[in-house]
Amino acid sequence: MFDIVTGGAGFIGSHLVDTLVARNSRVTVIDSLGAGSKKNLARHLDKGTVTLVVADLLDDGWQDTVVGADRIWHLAADPDVRQSALSPRGPVTNNITATFRVLEAMRLHHVPELAFTSTSTVYGEAGVLPTPEEYTPLEPISVYGATKLACEALICAYCHSFSMRSWIFRFANIIGARSGHGVIPDFIKKLEYNPRKMEILGDGNQKKSYLGIQECVDAMLFATGHAHAAVNTFNIGSEDWIDVKEIAGIVAKEMGCSGVRYSFTGGERGWVGDVPKMQLSIARMKALGWRPRHGSEESVRIAVAAMLAEQKQG
Repeated sequence: MFDIVTGGAGFIGSHLVDTLVARNSRVTVIDSLGAGSKKNLARHLDKGTVTLVVADLLDDGWQDTVVGADRIWHLAADPDVRQSALSPRGPVTNNITATFRVLEAMRLHHVPELAFTSTSTVYGEAGVLPTPEEYTPLEPISVYGATKLACEALICAYCHSFSMRSWIFRFANIIGARSGHGVIPDFIKKLEYNPRKMEILGDGNQKKSYLGIQECVDAMLFATGHAHAAVNTFNIGSEDWIDVKEIAGIVAKEMGCSGVRYSFTGGERGWVGDVPKMQLSIARMKALGWRPRHGSEESVRIAVAAMLAEQKQG
């Protein structure tokens, strides 16, 4: 198997690369290293088990590297929901335009399959929780969510127009080592600065579903091995949720911080485009034969411990 992973030096991408290599795939990573890091791929690069192409998908020169590939895992994206409300151009170009260019490279070089990482934010503030894949209308409330929905539409059209196959994965909050943004890294940084005090965005009652990174990767690979329609769309997450205040307490406990005073910025949202309550239905993945091993709380505990251990290792 010859796999291309765009964004393979990033958080989810590098964990996916680890698993693909363990399965004896031939792997080429395309990454600009703007957000990702060679450190995440170091052991594979040292052994020569992964080829790294340092390139921006918005530029030319990388397209020939996909010749002969069996599948492209398209993870490269501008992932910051919060920042997308302040600077929308980045997500629009780095998500929509970059995805179009990947699809064009596939069309021109006859790459048959694409796996794409989407997001729960395509649902917006869904009126049904847990939210199933067939929920409508899809009305995202963040620019980031809108760009991912646009990418899904492009992928669907290309698959039906040019005889490709795709898997679209709508993620809950994916957490674990190598993650550079999100609520857990934010809380860790705040407690490192002041172990007695922490500011929480919003009112702290935001409740969402969380899943560990390795379970996420396992789910993606399970789906690609068991679903074979032209377009296969799956939610990936846990079957419960946890609120932000509970996460703050877990982080504080794992860091050995006691008596932490919490303050809140107020309001039900942490930022513009934040969805206060999110839980995905994973019935479709379960029907396929996959289910998560851990719920949201245990996933958070495992992730916090992994991030703190990673920091100690440098």
